[in-house]
Amino acid sequence: MKNDDLIAKLREVSFATLGHFLERGFVNYAVRAMVPGGRIVGRAVTLRLAEPDAIAVNRALVSLKPGDVLVIDMVGDHAHACVGAVTQFAARCAGAAGIIVDGVVTDINELRTCQLPVFARGTTQLTTKLIDSTKCQLNVSVNCAGVEVHPGDIVMADDNGVLIFPAEELTPVIDTALQSDLAEPDLLARLRGGEPLDDVLATSFVAGKPHRVLPSS
Repeated sequence: MKNDDLIAKLREVSFATLGHFLERGFVNYAVRAMVPGGRIVGRAVTLRLAEPDAIAVNRALVSLKPGDVLVIDMVGDHAHACVGAVTQFAARCAGAAGIIVDGVVTDINELRTCQLPVFARGTTQLTTKLIDSTKCQLNVSVNCAGVEVHPGDIVMADDNGVLIFPAEELTPVIDTALQSDLAEPDLLARLRGGEPLDDVLATSFVAGKPHRVLPSS
C-alpha cells in the first residue's frame, strides 16, 4: 500500500481502534492536546533539541512541507518552551499538519486561536534562546515520550493522545481496523434497542470475526 493511500485510510479510522491491534508506538499520556479538538495524520519531521535553541527550531520550520508533523525531542528539558504563537503560525503557513513536543510550550491562548494542533506536556513562560547550537539535529531518530521516532514515520494524534508508527506497521492492520469501526454502529444500535448483551456478543462481527469482548471504541 502506498503511503498516500495509507494516510487517506488513517484519516477515516478511529485511532483508539488501532489500539486493539497494536501495542507499541503509543506516546506517554503526559504529552496531550494543547489545542482541544485537533486531529493529526501526517509524516514526521524530527528535531532533537539538545539545547534550548530557537535558531534550530527555525531551521526545522523552514524544512516543513505540506502534511508534515514536526516532532521535537527536548532531550529531557521540560523547562524551556520551544513552541509558541509565532512558531505555530509559521508551521501552519508551511502546511504542516501539527506539532508534537516532548516538552512544554507557551502562548497557550494564541495556540488555541490559531487551531493548528499542538501536543505537549504543558505550558511555561520560559522560552528558547538564540544559541545557534551545533548539538541540535534535524531529521534524525528521536525519542518522543518513550516512542522512537524516525523521519517519515506516520504521526496520528487527537484528544485521546499521540501514536507514531512506521508505515509498514500500520499497513497490515488498517483495513481490519476500518472494518471494526464500520461494525460498531450496528452493535450500539442493537444494545440501544434492548437486545441482550450476550446475544449481541454471540452474533456480532467486528473485523470479520465473531467476538466476545466489546470494543472500547
